[in-house]
Amino acid sequence: MATVDEIARMPRGGPDASCLDRLLQTDRQEYLDRDDVDPRVKRSVVRALDWTGQVFGNHERFAAIALEEVADVADPAILELGAGHGGLSRTLLEWHPTATVTVTDVEPASVAAIAAGDLGTHPRATVREMDATAMDASDGQFDLAVFVLSFHHLAPAAAARVFTEGTRVATKLLIIDLPRPPAPLHLLRLATMLPLAPFAPFVHDGVISSLRAYSSSALRALARHADPAIDVQLRGGLLSPQVVVASRAP
Repeated sequence: MATVDEIARMPRGGPDASCLDRLLQTDRQEYLDRDDVDPRVKRSVVRALDWTGQVFGNHERFAAIALEEVADVADPAILELGAGHGGLSRTLLEWHPTATVTVTDVEPASVAAIAAGDLGTHPRATVREMDATAMDASDGQFDLAVFVLSFHHLAPAAAARVFTEGTRVATKLLIIDLPRPPAPLHLLRLATMLPLAPFAPFVHDGVISSLRAYSSSALRALARHADPAIDVQLRGGLLSPQVVVASRAP
């Protein structure tokens, strides 16, 4: 198992990343993660994420993946981490008539915006601030914890803590995030995005997200570092989103 220092230095492409893959990463933060950015810019990125989720069907696709993981639970208690705009939680509540959803984000402005909308008054929703790396919840409180399109924001040491915490508070931890394609395809993807990055905040953050995305080998290493007893199932991840389901043995 990797040491704390080895995990902290691990490339986003994983311990076995190629030299080129190791170059295709950055410590630069997205607008969403910075404190020196105009709040209007951050809101524009969040709105764009919600818009793309609606237009391209991501909210529905990710909700279907999440509900499949709790198909055998009559009244599932679901925790959404890094909710941002709340689109996924809204879909989960629409699609499952008895599910309860705790909608969380680490950013106070996002939590306030979600609480001010329909989710703030929904009888089966609770909106609150929560850090995915240090979850303020009891052991086994939820049937499922969901972290969608936000895992890449975290550096490796913090990302490993999500595996620790997520499998502590929930029976299953579901992570859905950007794929990290092989280096040649990654270069091609970046080349199509870079010309627009200086002008569109959403594309700017998309480029950084791509460079910070974890590979499947990196995800396995993070889970193993968090606890060797955590079982990890992965699927997708070449051109489609990576899907990770993590759980602890009973």
